[in-house]
Amino acid sequence: MAGLIKIMIDKIITQKAKGNVTMINLTKTKLILKGVNPDKFTAASEDDSAIIQKVRVIGKEMGVLV
Repeated sequence: MAGLIKIMIDKIITQKAKGNVTMINLTKTKLILKGVNPDKFTAASEDDSAIIQKVRVIGKEMGVLV
């Protein structure tokens, strides 16, 4: 399923930020610092199992189920 990484990243951002623009930017920055650039992935991006696992670990660290 193409775009799974984008869906997972959006879920993390949505749950952590809750609509607050500052928190959206902060969460995106945290993701970048952890090695996942949210702007790099789109709905058409191929799903890489290593990146999916990395996003799951990051979500767990942030307290979000993805």
